[in-house]
Amino acid sequence: MKIVVVGATGLVGREILRVLDEHDFPVDELIPVATPKSYGIPVEYRGKTYDVAGHETAIAQRPQVAIFSAGASTSREWAPRYAEAGVTVIDNSSAWRMEENIPLIVPEINGDVLKPGDRIIANPNCSTLGLVMILAPLHAKYIIRRVVVSTYQSVTGTGAKALKQLENERAGIAGEMAYPHPIDLNLFPHGGYFLDNGYTSEEMKLLHETRKILRAPQIRLTATVVRVPVTGGHSLAANIEFEKEFSIKEAVSLLTAMPGVIVADDVKNNIYPMPLVARGRDEVFVGRIRRDESVASGLDLFITADNLRKGAATNAVQIASYLLAKKIL
Repeated sequence: MKIVVVGATGLVGREILRVLDEHDFPVDELIPVATPKSYGIPVEYRGKTYDVAGHETAIAQRPQVAIFSAGASTSREWAPRYAEAGVTVIDNSSAWRMEENIPLIVPEINGDVLKPGDRIIANPNCSTLGLVMILAPLHAKYIIRRVVVSTYQSVTGTGAKALKQLENERAGIAGEMAYPHPIDLNLFPHGGYFLDNGYTSEEMKLLHETRKILRAPQIRLTATVVRVPVTGGHSLAANIEFEKEFSIKEAVSLLTAMPGVIVADDVKNNIYPMPLVARGRDEVFVGRIRRDESVASGLDLFITADNLRKGAATNAVQIASYLLAKKIL
């Protein structure tokens, strides 16, 4: 099994290598790929050292799987070329998510749509992943009518440059800015780029990707994305309105039974989801589960997941594992 990791030297790329190892994915040969400035940089994996290569070199080695985490422009240019060579591409960028014939996959929810011949498979946005893991079991039981969500997104979602900005600001060092404002001791309602409708691209991803993954185009969703000075994960406050009546006890039971979800909801002991708890974990944490008393059949809850893990690397590796288990690879 030859595995290509595109963007192997980045934050998500390094996390992909860690998750492949932790999940004991059968990697016989690793082919790390990155930009030309990284060529020759050694990448350590399972006691071996691999040199960073270019795309042409990687394709020539006839790998079975390529996990991309190098941005949409790289994916648009190179994913089809890997696919044409018979490589199954699992892409972390936004390049392919809303393409009609490209599956957008969370294995616990809609892995069943995958089929032989799917050469490009999209990984959802990191905030979407945390949200849909919680919405899916509730939607199956109660049918979601509307969701209002506010996110609290880690700087790691922007990448190494943003993490460095936060570290520099905390150390009092002037440096390159990833954001239009300081992020330490600050937050701002700005993720992605602004669209003509006043929303940001990150906010609209939550709407469109949620509908596609849940196979529920009728769900209404509105979002406000907020960048916060944390490094452990993305959090979301979600208000959900159902078509059917529900009980808190049953909703908690459904969430508890959902694979990959941990209910952390013991407010008497100050237990609820936090980035510090989610950091380095594959699970999605949910808590502060309560009835919305302002509307019929409304539920409020709070979600946190490590955006580099389940929000990116873990889900990508889980897709590869699913393909292997179903003998689709």
